[in-house]
Amino acid sequence: MPLRPLSLGEILDGSVSALRAHWRTALGFSLTVSVITQIAVILMQRYLLPEPTSIDPNATGAEALRQTADSARSTLISLAPGSLLSMIATLFTASVVTVIISRSVLGRPTTLADSWAEARPRVLPLLGLTVLVAVIMAAIMAVGIGPGLLLGSEAGAALAFLGFAAACVVMLWLNVSFALAAPALMLERQSIVAALRRSAKLVRGAWWRTFGILALTYLLTFLLTFLVSIPFTAIAVIADGTEAGDLFGGTAPSVGWPFLIVTGIGEVIVSTLIYPFVAGVMALLYMDQRIRREALDLDLARAAGLPGYGDNTPRS
Repeated sequence: MPLRPLSLGEILDGSVSALRAHWRTALGFSLTVSVITQIAVILMQRYLLPEPTSIDPNATGAEALRQTADSARSTLISLAPGSLLSMIATLFTASVVTVIISRSVLGRPTTLADSWAEARPRVLPLLGLTVLVAVIMAAIMAVGIGPGLLLGSEAGAALAFLGFAAACVVMLWLNVSFALAAPALMLERQSIVAALRRSAKLVRGAWWRTFGILALTYLLTFLLTFLVSIPFTAIAVIADGTEAGDLFGGTAPSVGWPFLIVTGIGEVIVSTLIYPFVAGVMALLYMDQRIRREALDLDLARAAGLPGYGDNTPRS
């Protein structure tokens, strides 16, 4: 990584380059986390999560509102555990990848054992950070749509929709503001709340730039997920004997083990690549913001022992 403010291309390329240089460490850890996460998700899909609520297209008035609310609640219940596991897996990977990136910047070699030894004391705070952010987002959504759902009429439906839109805006703003909390917690040994404040401080004044970089990062990961999922979904449908019409018609919980296993393998491949890539972007974006605001490049140059900095500066 060049020791100066980074461009968008340098941040994205830097994440890929660091992973390519340390692929055994980063991808090996990411693969382990992805396999464990996907096994847990498959078991929940098969045994714990409820079937989606059916909606009568001919229902009107209060009945239609009730069915919509039941469907939304069922969808949230089904998505929440997998989303939480994905967040935890991402932060677990981020803990190791952040260490790898920080050492790569200084030109220092690293192994999985060294990276994990440095990251392990921060695992519980990272879990706490994940849970706290998830609770904050859930509370914002509940406040947004709760009054409309409790009202239980057509006016309540309109209020719930407006509340949902407002909650999404607030959640987007907070997610971008807190995007650098994990690197701050790892590299600065901050507490959970201090890491959130630190991230908000670093992002302040650069919210739109941060949002643009994150949006492009997640667009790239979405495209990768889409390209990988197509062949694995097709193979899963054939292996399971599932009708494509039933699949897209919302009867996914009726699929069998072949479908879950094949699609799970595809998810593991995607996650193994995506988790460290996103974590690398976050770490480099964090360093870039500190370079822009706090001249971190000078500290990094001194730590790397580059000539012309600190004690290495020639004396006249």
